[in-house]
Amino acid sequence: MMHEFLINNRENLAARCREKVSLRPGRQASKVQLQNGVPLFLEQLIRTLAVEQTSGPTDGQKISGPAGGGLALSEMGVSAAAHGRELLALGFTVDQVVHDYGDLCQAITDLAIERDAPFQIDEFRTLNRCLDNAIADAVTEFSYQRDFISEERLVKDNNERLGYFVHELRNLLGTTSLAFSAAKIGNLNLSGATGSILERSIFSLSKLIDDSLEDIKRGSHSAINLSTFSLSSFIEEAQASAELSARNSSCTFKVMPVDADLAISGNRPLLLAALANILQNAFKFTRPNTQVLLSAYASAQNIRIDVKDNCGGLPRGSEESIFLPFSQSGKNRTGAGLGLTIAKQSVAANGGGLSVHSIPDVGCIFTISLPRKEVVT
Repeated sequence: MMHEFLINNRENLAARCREKVSLRPGRQASKVQLQNGVPLFLEQLIRTLAVEQTSGPTDGQKISGPAGGGLALSEMGVSAAAHGRELLALGFTVDQVVHDYGDLCQAITDLAIERDAPFQIDEFRTLNRCLDNAIADAVTEFSYQRDFISEERLVKDNNERLGYFVHELRNLLGTTSLAFSAAKIGNLNLSGATGSILERSIFSLSKLIDDSLEDIKRGSHSAINLSTFSLSSFIEEAQASAELSARNSSCTFKVMPVDADLAISGNRPLLLAALANILQNAFKFTRPNTQVLLSAYASAQNIRIDVKDNCGGLPRGSEESIFLPFSQSGKNRTGAGLGLTIAKQSVAANGGGLSVHSIPDVGCIFTISLPRKEVVT
């Protein structure tokens, strides 16, 4: 009988299945990770075949389900569904789900031919029924979970994109308001430096909205426009806007001289927004009556832009988590906690990196690292 044959050759069949699995690329998983897979299916198949040789053959359907599947809950259906979830979590594709059960079927058939095992037609029907039900339940669950994860990821991406847009919109509106207030209180001529900041902020607001609308039309982010520009002029532009924010904080803001011959390449507005977010973070968390220092210089093949504050340092182990969306580790919880996340992604989009070095009881140094370019002429 088939169930006795399977019991006597359980280890042989398992070894054959493992060998088939090893021949397929990208299939790495432990027995524990796949405990709902072939070994459990084989045990349920043996029990189903054994029950169907008794006076109550229909009881086998409680283990493996009826022919053609259906809505009936079975042990095999539950474990097969769990197997489908496990394979998805391990990063496998739907064809791997089918192959796992197909391997066992092929191993049983090959070994039966080798041993000239006399199986009955009804036993083969039971084997096929079990395979059909297990594959159907595993693939159904795999597909459901995959679609659910895709939808959940899409919602998360859209929420993050909206959060980034609102964050940048608020930053630009803040700079615009500060420039307008400074011009109004000081009765300044708008053709001066404050007027230039106000004009740039309004232009950036308009561009942010236009770019976002274009992204919506295209269904994805627009390509990043890169150019090579002077590092010193870039720092001067960032300084002009940051000084307005520094005036509203209880700290001083100092910018070190920059070598006029240095240049960087990237999307200038994107990098300016990244640096602005880092500076705003510094103004927000540096302790009262301390200094925020901005410096930019060459280091071998890289350009480094440092923002040093006096926040007292980060909690141990939080150097990476502060770049996560909506992460706020300080006492000041104003804002959305997106500034450093946006800054890191913006720098990365320009081929650079953003890191932080925490000095206990002193402060932090945030460093933008970008490839060094030829001297601007």
